[in-house]
Amino acid sequence: MFFNNDGTDVTFQFFFEDDFVASLDSLHKRTPSLFGLESIEPTELEIIERDDFYALIDSDLSSRQLYEDKLVDRFYAYQQLFLSVIKETPQQRYEKLVRERPDIIQRIPQHYIASYIGVTPVSLSRIRNRR
Repeated sequence: MFFNNDGTDVTFQFFFEDDFVASLDSLHKRTPSLFGLESIEPTELEIIERDDFYALIDSDLSSRQLYEDKLVDRFYAYQQLFLSVIKETPQQRYEKLVRERPDIIQRIPQHYIASYIGVTPVSLSRIRNRR
């Protein structure tokens, strides 16, 4: 998931198998999303319309619980990203990513990883060479 910042795409989230993807502000407020979504691997999607989604979570307790769990997970991920940008250097963010999410390092092209940690691809190359 990314947003466009004055002509530059900024990556801020990666999704993998069995993840739920939605622009939550768009879902709840019925406004166009501020974010874009791009698949970089072959992908199969299951799509549910907004009204059907709300009917499902209103009628099925296990679906509601799963939705709430995913909301909490997403909130936690955004909180961690926000704090990492404030208190960590790009080098530290990269090392944390290598340590905690090696699947991202293995599957995601370097220019997206660079954007995610807030550096240029050239800077990411330098960070990787320091390791």
